[in-house]
Amino acid sequence: MLTSRFFDEASGAELFFKCENFQKVGAFKIRGATNFVRNLDDSPAARGVVTHSSGNHGQAVAAAAAARGIPATVVMARSASSIKKEAVRGYGARVVDCDDSDTSRNEVSQAVVKETGGTLIHPFNHPWIVAGQGTLVLELVQQVAELRGTATAGLDGLVGPVGGGGCLSGMSLAIHGLAAAGRESAAEIYGGEPAAADDAVRSLATGSIQPSDRPQTVADGLRTALGELTFSVLRQHVSRLFTVSEERIIEVTRLVWERMKVVIEPSAAVPLAAILDNADVFRGKRLGVLFTGGNVDLQRLPWVAEPAGVSPT
Repeated sequence: MLTSRFFDEASGAELFFKCENFQKVGAFKIRGATNFVRNLDDSPAARGVVTHSSGNHGQAVAAAAAARGIPATVVMARSASSIKKEAVRGYGARVVDCDDSDTSRNEVSQAVVKETGGTLIHPFNHPWIVAGQGTLVLELVQQVAELRGTATAGLDGLVGPVGGGGCLSGMSLAIHGLAAAGRESAAEIYGGEPAAADDAVRSLATGSIQPSDRPQTVADGLRTALGELTFSVLRQHVSRLFTVSEERIIEVTRLVWERMKVVIEPSAAVPLAAILDNADVFRGKRLGVLFTGGNVDLQRLPWVAEPAGVSPT
């Protein structure tokens, strides 16, 4: 997907946005899901795939499974966006409800695997998923180099969001590999995380994975805790993580809609919010910034108060 170039006057940073909101299924998640489904041998693939998701990963698995002609089941919290649930069904997958916790997601997913004999596709804690997400960096550096008219992108840093950590892990490994091969500069890796779901910040600070029990954040794609694989990668490669308030996430989401004319979901605003809130850290840097997705329920925009008598579904 295309990369857009902007300057942040407050920090003097040059920002290159990887617009994965224009991807198939509206998010970067199609990369990892497609990589996983294509790597499955024919025999297990015929029994189908199972995953759990707040929405975007579920849509991606459903689309990847449909492309290969195999069944898919997606376990989703009852509180998940109805728009995202309908999108999953639209790609031909079955949706199974669960409670709004990691424990419930995992338990229900395992029950579905036992029932169907399908292969579980973890949303982030698997090498095939991480590798697939990392392909966005391969495109990003090529597109930035083309925009600058240079042989390499020459990025000082990459900034992505942190939920389960699959995306930021893939970004980290991809740029590390390019730098080791002498094809790109060694960019620093930065992450943004909702303050209301700050398990990654706590995990890296304490040196062990910290739980994320029913976090309440408008950035619904970032509610999950790190896995063993992603925790290990981020410990090695991330320079710094920043937390962002709920109010700031909503403000920056609206800012992007109004100023950039780009539709992103709140989770996608977190990396930019982290940059704007920490101008001194990013001053004068050339940064690759990920817009993760743009799947928004237009009936429930985050900056619009719920009408009287109406409760979220």
